[in-house]
Amino acid sequence: MCFSDNNRRDFLRTAAAAAAAVAGVSALSTGPAQAQSAVPAHSPGRHRTSDGRIALTNVRVFDGSALTAPRTVVIDNGLIGISAVGARRIDCQGAILLPGLIDAHIHLADLDTLHQLTRFGVTTGLDMACFPPSVVDALRRRPGLTDIRSAGTPAVAPGSPQSHLPIFPADAILTGPEQAVTFVRNRITEGSDYIKIIVDEPGLSPETVRALTVAAHQRGRLVMAHATTAAMVDRALTAGADMIHHVPLDTPLPGTLAARFASGGRVAVPTLTMMEGFAGLGIPGMDYAAAEGSVAALHRAGARILAGTDANRTPGIPVQPAHGLSLHHELDLLVQAGLAPVEALRAATSLPAQSFGLRDRGFIRPGYRADLVLIDGDPLADIGATRDIRRVWVGGVEYVTTG
Repeated sequence: MCFSDNNRRDFLRTAAAAAAAVAGVSALSTGPAQAQSAVPAHSPGRHRTSDGRIALTNVRVFDGSALTAPRTVVIDNGLIGISAVGARRIDCQGAILLPGLIDAHIHLADLDTLHQLTRFGVTTGLDMACFPPSVVDALRRRPGLTDIRSAGTPAVAPGSPQSHLPIFPADAILTGPEQAVTFVRNRITEGSDYIKIIVDEPGLSPETVRALTVAAHQRGRLVMAHATTAAMVDRALTAGADMIHHVPLDTPLPGTLAARFASGGRVAVPTLTMMEGFAGLGIPGMDYAAAEGSVAALHRAGARILAGTDANRTPGIPVQPAHGLSLHHELDLLVQAGLAPVEALRAATSLPAQSFGLRDRGFIRPGYRADLVLIDGDPLADIGATRDIRRVWVGGVEYVTTG
């Protein structure tokens, strides 16, 4: 999320500006990154590469529905292996092994962003807007650090906060549906893994949102829609967006809209951490109870819900969830909203992997990426146990914090 100086000064003056801020656009910062934890920026950890196979013995595995009896998990050349013959053994003493966590809504900033995510067990980060493309390109395929995907530049309307940014690409400010095909083509050329659309007012017309969705689907890309009111959720669903990010702060989603998520196979990414932050600013018309009620309605309807935080470091935005750490808080909030702990864990592991077509992660199975988080405590009894991290591996490379 990013604003010009004028927008930043005006931010808290109206609820509309505040709601628009949740749009979640991250641009290359011209100032120093703000530290989100005690880990020093740019050199917060080191990697312990494996010497051949590693066998994690006496470990209980979260298999997507329960915890197994103590067993052995093999890390072999970055993947989950089969044979422990000749492997270096690590006795996990009955600790619990989770698949690497996935945050389904972040905003990238710099290399320190990846270190923070990795440190807290987030081995896959799904960026929901960052530009210019060179920022994302510089953070891809970093061995031993969080693996990323990105929407790149989102589609926005004239007059939106994003459109006023000096560095915002002109071809992403759309005035009508006839520009949809070009926008999608340009984003794919730049490397966008999926397409992001800002639906909120002042926003794109229903016809433009629909045209963008059709163009993205024709090119094999999923569509992410930003919507923070019930009316805009309705617009995104009608257009055929695959995932709706955020939930309303004005009123809980009615059961009819929640049912449309489930019946149409649409995915919800509520970002309760961000909704809680904005509701806490005291802006009239923003009530966290509406967000929590929306998640409860989605859950009752059987909709697929993913864990996403809207973690960002964008100057001028008053709510900046910390990369990595905030995902554990998101799990807490999802449980408080009605999900069972096992459902919350799936919302941060197998379900985002399946929803985004990441077929090599989300479970601990032979042949899958060795993205692993070793924790103390039982997260099925207390979701807060996900914070008790002993060790983290990304693609079979262990991340070791310093200090």
